[in-house]
Amino acid sequence: MEVRVYNRNLYRLGTVENQTSLIWTRRFFKPGEFELHAPNTEKNHELFARGNLVSMKGAVEAGIVEDLEKEESDLKNEMTVKGRFLSSYMDRRTIKTVFTFSGKIEEAMFKLYAACTAIPNVQTADLKGFDDTISFQTSYKQLDVMEQKLSQQGLIGIRFRPDFDNHVIIFETFKGVDHSRSQSKNKRVIFSEDYNNLSNAIYKINDQSLKTCAIVGGNGEGTDRTLVTVGGGDGLDLREVFVDARDLTKEEGMTDAEYTALLKQRGQDALNGATLSESLECETEPSINFTYKEDYDLGDIVTVRKKNWGLYMDQRITELQEVYEYGGGYVVPTLGSPLPETIDWSDK
Repeated sequence: MEVRVYNRNLYRLGTVENQTSLIWTRRFFKPGEFELHAPNTEKNHELFARGNLVSMKGAVEAGIVEDLEKEESDLKNEMTVKGRFLSSYMDRRTIKTVFTFSGKIEEAMFKLYAACTAIPNVQTADLKGFDDTISFQTSYKQLDVMEQKLSQQGLIGIRFRPDFDNHVIIFETFKGVDHSRSQSKNKRVIFSEDYNNLSNAIYKINDQSLKTCAIVGGNGEGTDRTLVTVGGGDGLDLREVFVDARDLTKEEGMTDAEYTALLKQRGQDALNGATLSESLECETEPSINFTYKEDYDLGDIVTVRKKNWGLYMDQRITELQEVYEYGGGYVVPTLGSPLPETIDWSDK
C-alpha cells in the first residue's frame, strides 16, 4: 500500500518509506482516523511534520498528522503517526451567532459551515438534494459537534474530500446505497458464514438508553413554562425523558405554532438519539464474494446473517477499518450504531 504525504496546502511531499502497518478507520457520522507505523528514517522524519496530510493511493479521505511518537531501543526503531481525517478541521471553528433553521438538513450543514470563519482551501460541493428536514436553534457551539448531530439526524454522511490535483478540499455530503435483502433495485450484499465472508464477529444489543416519550420544556417558569410531549408508551414500555429546551427562544415574529413545532422537533431529536443500540463488528476479506468499494462501501445498508445466533438483520455500515500489515490487508466493518448517542441540540 503506497502511503503519500502532502503539506497542508495539498502539495505532494513524498512517499512513506517501508511502513510496517497502517490502520485506516473510516466513519460515516464523524471524522475517521489513522495510525501508521514506519521506521525512523531521515526522510520519514521530514515527511511527518505536524499538520501535514497523509493519504493512500485510491483513498477518498486524507488524515492530518496530529500525534507523533518516535522510539529507538535495542528492540525497536520505529515511529508511530496518528491523526484524524480532514473533516476534523471543523472542530477548530465555533458558531458565533444564534442560528435558527427550518428546512432540509443538508442545507443546514452547509449554512452552519458558512456561518463560521472560513477554513483555508475548503470549498463546498453542490447540494445532493436529500429531502430530510429539521427545525432547530443553536448558538455558540463547536461546528463539528453540530455537524455530527445533523449527520446523525438525517443519516447523511459528511466528508472533506481532498482534490490533490487542484489543491483544494471539497466539503460534501453523501448517503449510502441500500444493498440489503429487503430491496431488489441494487445488488444484494450479505455477510454470512455461508458466503465465507463473516468471521470474528462481535454482536451487541443494548436498550439502557432507550426512551419512548420526551417531555420538552421551553420558555417560562414553574406552571407558566411551555411544555410539549412527543412519543408515548404504556406500562413498562413507557420510558420518559425530560428535555430542557430553554435555550430555544421565541424570536420576534415567530408564532406560537412555530415555537411549539420547534419544541416538538427538539423532543423528537432526543428520541431519535435514544434508541435501541444494535451493532455487529466482523472481520472480512475485502474481495471474497463481494468486493470492497465496488459492491459495498461506507454508509451502505447490507444484510448480516449468523445462523447459530439466530441473527438476520439489515444494517448500515457506519464504520470501516482497513488494516494493512505484512504485505496483506483485511477490512473490519461495523454495522449499526455501537452505542446510541442522544442528539442534544442544547449541548448542555
